[in-house]
Amino acid sequence: QVQLVESGGGLVQAGGSLRLSCAASGHTFSHYAMGWFRQAPGKEREFVAAINWRGGRTDYADFVQGRFTISRDNAKHTVYLQMNSLKPEDTAVYSCAADFRDAGSRYYIEYDYWGQGTQVTVSS
Repeated sequence: QVQLVESGGGLVQAGGSLRLSCAASGHTFSHYAMGWFRQAPGKEREFVAAINWRGGRTDYADFVQGRFTISRDNAKHTVYLQMNSLKPEDTAVYSCAADFRDAGSRYYIEYDYWGQGTQVTVSS
């Protein structure tokens, strides 16, 4: 069993930055890939970014366009999503997820555990 708790969401103006954190407990954190997904009201959940357990391989959705950076600190059992140049269309609930196969897939169904999510709201 893995518990994931996100933090760092909030309200920010367009062009601003936020850093999301996802703290993991209950399993050996360094053995699985981590992903960030988001879901806006009325829309499907979509992939944002993923990182493998060693931290050497990352993947980003096309809409990120170099604005977001995913990273992890295995000693702290935490994965981060640094979000810069935020846009109103980035408004969503952001959730982290753990993938025990270490694939870092873009497909949410391939993740094993999920956090509750943190709200990010970007005002124009």
